[in-house]
Amino acid sequence: MDLTPRAFFDLARSTVDTAVSVPGRVLGLLEAAENVVRRADDLVARTGRVLDETEALVARAQVVTAAAEAVTTDAGQTARTSRELMDSYAPLAQRAHPLAQRFVDDLSPHEIDAAIQLVDQLPVLTKHLMEDVLPILTTLDRVGPDIHQLLDVTNDVRQAILGIPGFTFLRKRGEEKQED
Repeated sequence: MDLTPRAFFDLARSTVDTAVSVPGRVLGLLEAAENVVRRADDLVARTGRVLDETEALVARAQVVTAAAEAVTTDAGQTARTSRELMDSYAPLAQRAHPLAQRFVDDLSPHEIDAAIQLVDQLPVLTKHLMEDVLPILTTLDRVGPDIHQLLDVTNDVRQAILGIPGFTFLRKRGEEKQED
């Protein structure tokens, strides 16, 4: 290759221009590399946050799934129990329905109010029954012979009075005064 001074000068100048531009270009490359690294750091940070949120979401989903499974188990048990109760009580309910319907149809609001008042008084009634009435009832087996004796004595007194001379006259006079 023949180099003329002009060609040599142009080549040198081009080499110098290239050499002078290399640091600027290297700086530009470094800046671009730094930008890429910064963007990569941002991307890594965002990816980390997304990963953390995803893990939290998965944990919540596991809790919800476990709760749903428990509810499903409970619902199944409840359904079985309900079915057993329905099977057990359905015949009774069918037999009781006409009686309950008649009861509901025949009750007036006044009767319902009276029944509520009666139920409200049950504690007082129970107390009096237990403390007053039942003790008296336990003595009735002893009252029977006493009443028989009283009737016998009353019959004897009646016969004695009827045997008094003039009693019939006195009785008729007493009846007449009562009528007046």
